[in-house]
Amino acid sequence: MTSETATLFSATRIGAIPVANRIAMAPLTRNRAQPDRTPSPLAATYYAQRASAGLLIAEATQISPLGQGYLDTPGIYSPEQIAGWREVTTQVHARGGRIVLQLWHVGRISHTSLLPQGEVPVAPSALPAKAKTFTAQGFEDVSAPRALALEEIPALIEDYRRAARNAIEAGFDGVEVHAANGYLIDQFLRDGSNKRQDAYGGSIENRCRLLLEVVSAVAGAIGPERTGVRLSPTTPANDAHDSDPQPLFRHAVQQLDRIDGLAFIHVIEGATGGDRDNLPFDYPALRALFRGAWIANNGYDRERAEAAVESGYADMVAFGRAFIANPDLVERLHQGIALAEVDQDTLYGGGAHGYTDYPSAT
Repeated sequence: MTSETATLFSATRIGAIPVANRIAMAPLTRNRAQPDRTPSPLAATYYAQRASAGLLIAEATQISPLGQGYLDTPGIYSPEQIAGWREVTTQVHARGGRIVLQLWHVGRISHTSLLPQGEVPVAPSALPAKAKTFTAQGFEDVSAPRALALEEIPALIEDYRRAARNAIEAGFDGVEVHAANGYLIDQFLRDGSNKRQDAYGGSIENRCRLLLEVVSAVAGAIGPERTGVRLSPTTPANDAHDSDPQPLFRHAVQQLDRIDGLAFIHVIEGATGGDRDNLPFDYPALRALFRGAWIANNGYDRERAEAAVESGYADMVAFGRAFIANPDLVERLHQGIALAEVDQDTLYGGGAHGYTDYPSAT
């Protein structure tokens, strides 16, 4: 928990991870991985440039070939990918930074052209999402999914466990399980996408089962003190919706708190990258249920971030796109230096331009 003297720029610990300040870099998909899904060599430079963040949360990274949903996103399931990520963590650590990897399975937010031959996206239920994804042809409607069979779920959980171990082998300080933004675990959580009638569907308890089994497996593999979770209770991203999110996420956080020593929960407040007040929701009530570190995200500026930390509501505040154009964001916030604007045309795909060539202010 945040102490009374905490400020946005004071040091703390997030689980087992010592951090120099309370500013996190949120995971940001940049679609610059190589054809074998290894990180681009430029990725090491990109993350090292931003290592002054208290905690870097590396971009969403698929746990298996079936987990991919966008063109040129990295994986963490092959020796080559582990080696590529090790270059990133080595450079970040050389700059004194701390970095965790976000573990990702997109579920139904995918396209057959991105998956192994003959495969279709998987989901809790065979319900197509009203969403698009980025393929070699540009933005396309996602493909219709099939429902995961009950007997497939243990292997899925094992993929998460293996990915977490691979992340530690690659030198990461921990992992964040991606359970937000309408991807696979979030699809299981919500009654808008989960129509199952087995142990993983129906009641809130059943819909939370996959989340809790995955996080427990990851925590068991690498330690709860190096394990975090990302949630997005009210986001409409990727056709995510639930009839009553407050009790759903109350139960999820209560049960996550029972995983003793879990490092952090990272919450997107409101619509991802959009309106913070898109639906009524009591985030402080959620925060009160969890004993670990709380990372708040979405629409924060310096003033709002300082208030969140100093009040004890948040232990860290995550900034997303501001880190793209401002590799020295921590210093700019600390010194009150104006922020550079993001070049929207270079967000996804490409090379160094719009990736590693944003200058620092000084």
